[in-house]
Amino acid sequence: MTTTLFPSMLALQRAMPFTRLLDCGMDYADASALHARTSMGAPWDVTAEALADAQFERAARAADAGHLITAADAQAMGMADLLFAQMAFNADLPRKRSLYARLHEAACRFSDWSDKGIERVELPFAGAHLIGWLVRPTGRAVRGTVIVFGGQSGWGFAYWPIARALAARGLATLLAEGPGQGETRLEQRIFVDVDVAAAYRRFVDHVAADASLGRVGIWGNSVGGLWAASTAASDPRIAACCVNGALAAPTLLPFRTFVEQAAAMLGNDDSDAIAANFARMRFVPERDRIACPLLVLHGGEDPLIRLEDQQPFLDAAAPGDVTLKIWPDGEHTIYNHAAERTALVCDWFVERLTSVGAEPVRGSAIG
Repeated sequence: MTTTLFPSMLALQRAMPFTRLLDCGMDYADASALHARTSMGAPWDVTAEALADAQFERAARAADAGHLITAADAQAMGMADLLFAQMAFNADLPRKRSLYARLHEAACRFSDWSDKGIERVELPFAGAHLIGWLVRPTGRAVRGTVIVFGGQSGWGFAYWPIARALAARGLATLLAEGPGQGETRLEQRIFVDVDVAAAYRRFVDHVAADASLGRVGIWGNSVGGLWAASTAASDPRIAACCVNGALAAPTLLPFRTFVEQAAAMLGNDDSDAIAANFARMRFVPERDRIACPLLVLHGGEDPLIRLEDQQPFLDAAAPGDVTLKIWPDGEHTIYNHAAERTALVCDWFVERLTSVGAEPVRGSAIG
């Protein structure tokens, strides 16, 4: 029997391909089941939540038996399932908020089982709070801290695999949910109509106030790369900046999902208001100068971002330590080369955050 998929389901599968699911920590079996079951007509959010429930049950059984490594791994996979369950909805519907609240609850349990030090962060801003999770490597001194965040739909623990890779290298990670993202938006109601760079400077304040966390780097993915660059340009405490697949001059792209997500981030579905806010946030290299080392990542098969869309970030960089890395077949934010991408960027941050006073590495373009 052949099942005809609704356009909305096809859009979800395009927005969340296997490569993205795996990049954000979903188990391969769960990713296979999610696409297979939804191809047969099952609802995306219900299917992903059921997969999460199975992982959480497995985690609890492992914890009861004293197998905390297994428990933490299963819990993280369940959290990835929930992360993608809530992506079925672009607007802040009760169902989306409920799924994200479950993700927060799962993260609290995960922090009890993980061998990493995981702390919830709540920072006052704009009459509410910015939310994040600080992940420290355990049993060793922290060599530096990287603030990591996403764009319009992937936030917080979407970057747990990156935090794990940074921890293996002795770096801490602040998984930031900035304006328009995650719990900061869904519960605290902070949208991108605020000074976004000022909001991310609050995350920098938190890291800089703790001498044990070392120097500060910032890594923005998708639209978040714009805010990483803007923050680096406005805050001299940023010692290294990575921009991964971002628009320097954001605009409403001709995709329904992008438009709906942009409206949710702003808390306003008026297209003129969205366009005006994008114009306000535009990165201008003549004004926004980046003094710290800069790494820009680009995928040649990215359907959203062209290389010229990222050129202003490179134009704004100080001469010296500037690197452009291109994957000719790379998808958006390099989902399909996740292991190589993550290792490259993590090693790059290690070199920049732990080499105080060292000679700068000369700029390069990597094909």
